[in-house]
Amino acid sequence: MRSAKCAESGREATENLRKPAGATRESSPGFPLKLRRPHDRNLARIQDGGTGVRSRLALLHHGGDRTRLLGCQCHVTHTMAESLFQASRQRQGKVMTAAAGSAGRAAVPLLLCALLAPGGGYVLDDSDGLGLEFDGVGAVSGGGATSRLLVNYPEPYRSEILDYLFKPNFGASLHILKVEIGGDGQTTDGTEPSHMHYELDENYFRGYEWWLMKEAKKRNPDIILIGLPWSFPGWLGKGFNWPYVNLHLTAYYVVSWIMGAKHYHDLDIDYIGVLRKMLNYQGLQHVKIIASDNLWEPISAAMLLDTELLKVIDVIGAHYPGTHSVKEAKLTGKKLWSSEDFSTPNDDVGAGCWARILNQNYVNGYMTSTIAWNLVASYYDNLPYERCGLMTAQEPWSGHYIVESPIWVSAHTTQFTQPGWYYLKTVGHLEKGGSYVALTDGLGNLTIIVETMSRRQSECIRPILPYFNVSKQFATFFLKGSFSEIPELQVWYTKLGKSSERYLFKQLDSLWLRDSDGKFTLELQEDELFTLTTLTTGRKGSYPLPPKSQPFPCTYTDDFDDDYPYFSEAPNFADQTGVFEYYTNIEDSGEHRFTLRQVLNQRPITWAADASNTISIIGDYKWSNMTIRCDVYIETPEVGGVFIAGRVNKGGTLIRSAQGIFFWIFANGSYRVTGDLAGWIVYAAGRVRIMEKTWYTLTLTIKGHLSSGMLDGKSLWNNTHVLFPKNGWAAIGTHSFEFAQFDNFHVEAAC
Repeated sequence: MRSAKCAESGREATENLRKPAGATRESSPGFPLKLRRPHDRNLARIQDGGTGVRSRLALLHHGGDRTRLLGCQCHVTHTMAESLFQASRQRQGKVMTAAAGSAGRAAVPLLLCALLAPGGGYVLDDSDGLGLEFDGVGAVSGGGATSRLLVNYPEPYRSEILDYLFKPNFGASLHILKVEIGGDGQTTDGTEPSHMHYELDENYFRGYEWWLMKEAKKRNPDIILIGLPWSFPGWLGKGFNWPYVNLHLTAYYVVSWIMGAKHYHDLDIDYIGVLRKMLNYQGLQHVKIIASDNLWEPISAAMLLDTELLKVIDVIGAHYPGTHSVKEAKLTGKKLWSSEDFSTPNDDVGAGCWARILNQNYVNGYMTSTIAWNLVASYYDNLPYERCGLMTAQEPWSGHYIVESPIWVSAHTTQFTQPGWYYLKTVGHLEKGGSYVALTDGLGNLTIIVETMSRRQSECIRPILPYFNVSKQFATFFLKGSFSEIPELQVWYTKLGKSSERYLFKQLDSLWLRDSDGKFTLELQEDELFTLTTLTTGRKGSYPLPPKSQPFPCTYTDDFDDDYPYFSEAPNFADQTGVFEYYTNIEDSGEHRFTLRQVLNQRPITWAADASNTISIIGDYKWSNMTIRCDVYIETPEVGGVFIAGRVNKGGTLIRSAQGIFFWIFANGSYRVTGDLAGWIVYAAGRVRIMEKTWYTLTLTIKGHLSSGMLDGKSLWNNTHVLFPKNGWAAIGTHSFEFAQFDNFHVEAAC
C-alpha cells in the first residue's frame, strides 16, 4: 500500500502531490465545518434511478485556490460554497456525486467535506509494472453433499438458481467451480457417491456433480473446473483408514475420474491434487496440481527442500487462512490460493466476511484466488453449517430460493475482472480501516474494489478474527501511469447492515474524470463496498420472485419406479452414511422391480465421522408425530439388518450420535426398537419370523411419548414410551455397510 496523509498547509499539499508514490504527509487538524444547504439549484443532487440516494463521491480538480484549501481551517458558509462552485466551473473542474449514503444529505456539504478534509491519498499506478496474476473467485459444491437438494428443483427455478451462480454479468458470475470427487464417505452434510464403489466398478453417471459442472460450462464456457476428493471408497485403504497405502492405485482412481469427466461428459478438469507422473502418463499434461489443498505447511517447506516437488506443483492451496500466508509459501514463487474459505452463514455478516476476505486475501497474503465453501446451501436446515452457501436453495418441493447478499458481494469482483487480469502493485489498507485492490486486463481497463467492513459485520466462522477498527474516512485516489487518462468510471455500491440503509450491488451514476488529473475522493462509512470500473457490462440480474417458502409436504410417497433415472439418488433423500441408489431387480418383474438400494459393503475412508450404520434422512426436522411405512429387503444372511426411523435429530458429521426412534429387523429373526442410531438405548426387543431375501413391510407410528410398530400390517410392539427427541427427520438405513433394498416409502406427518 502506498498512502499519503493530509498536508498542514496548501503549499505542503502541493509539494507532496509531486512526491514519489510512497511518500507520506503529515496529518491535518480537524475542520470545524458548519455547512448549510445551498439554495443554488445549479448544485443539483445527482441521483441514481430516481431512488433519491445520493453519492458521497467527489471528483477533485487540483490547482489554484482549491489546492490551497486542502490545508486551511475554514468556516464554510453558503456564500463561500457558491463561490467555490463558480470558481470550479470557470476552471471547468467536474464535480460529481453519486448515491451512497443517507438519502437526506445535501450534495454540496458532502462535496466540501471531500474538498476540505480528504483522508489519505492512494496512488493506483502501473508505471512500475504490475502485481500478481489474478486467478479468479469461485465456490465449492461438495465437501460434502452441499448441492444435494438443488438437482430436484423444478424448472424454471433450477435454471434461475444456476444463472445467479454462474451466468456472466448476471449474479455471482463465478470464475471457478470446485467439486467434490465423491468418495462414498460423510464429508460434512452428507455423502457423495464414488465413481468406483468397488475396485472393478466404474460408473461416471453417479451423483450430481457431473451435471452441475456441465450446467456451469453451459453458462460460462471459460469457467475453471477443480476436483478434490474429501473421502475415498474403502477398498483403496486395503484394510486401513488411509487412502495412500498404494499411491499408484489412488492416483489411478483420481485420474480415472478426470478421464471419465472428459470421455462421458466432455468436461476438461483444470486443477486436481494428484501425482504429476500419472497425469502425464495419461496425456493430461494440461491438468495443473494444487497442493496440499489444506494447510500452508508442511507442503511449503517440503517444496523448498525438494526441487522435483517444487517443479510439479502449480498452486499452493490453503483452507481458511485468515487472509495470511506464510513466508515459506511465498518463497516457493508459486501461486497462492485460499482454496477453501468462507463457510459462514449467508446473512449480512457472512456477506461482510466474504467482502473482506476477497480483498484482503490478496492485500495481506498475496492469494490470487479465493474459493468459498459452499456454492449454494442446498441441504436440509439443522445439518452442520446450515445456510453457509453463497445463496440458499433448500426447498425443491416448493421451488422457493433466496438470492442472498454474498451473491452480490461476489459480483463486485467477478463481474468486473477475469482470470488472467493482474493486480496492481499499489494496493493495500485504508488509513482508517478497510482495504482496496485494483486490477487491470493490460488493455486499458481498470477495476477498483474498496471495502470498509467492520469487525462486527465481517466475522467469519473461522479463524478467530483479531480486533480492528473501521471509521468514517475520506479516501483520495490518484490514477497514474496508463490510467491517468481514463475519462469515466462506472460505480457499483453495497451497504450492509440495517435494512433502512441497506443496498446490494446498486449501480450509481458514473464518475467523470475529465479535467481531474485522475483524482477522485470517496467518503467511506463502515460496512460499504464500492467497485469503480471502466467496464460497462455489469448487471444486477433478476427473475420474478420464486414461489413462497413451504415446509416439506406432510404426506410424501416414493415408489422408486424410475426405469431411466437422470440422477442416481432418489429425490429429497439425503444420505448421511452409505450410498442409496436407484436399483433395477432384473429377476423381479413384479412390484419390486425398481427399488432404492444401499450399495456400500465397506466403510469409506474419510476425515469426518461416518456412523457404523448406513442412513438416509428425509423430510422436515420439525416433524414430531408421524407414521412411516416402507417395504424392506435384507440381502445379507444372519447378520444383516435394516431399519426405518422417525425424529432423527442429527446428521452430517454428528451422525454417529443421532437419536430418534429406530425400528430394526434382522435376518437372524429378531427385532429391536432403539432410541439412537448406535443402538445403545433399547426401548423394546424380541423374536420374529424374519429371513433374508424376503420383502417385508415395516410401519412405525410415533405420537407424543408413545410409539408403535407393525410388521406386514400386524402389531409387533405397541405404546412404547419414548421421551427424546421431540422432533426430527424420517429415515431409512441398514445395520452395517451391507446391501439392502427399500421400496414404497411413505411418510405421513401431523403438520
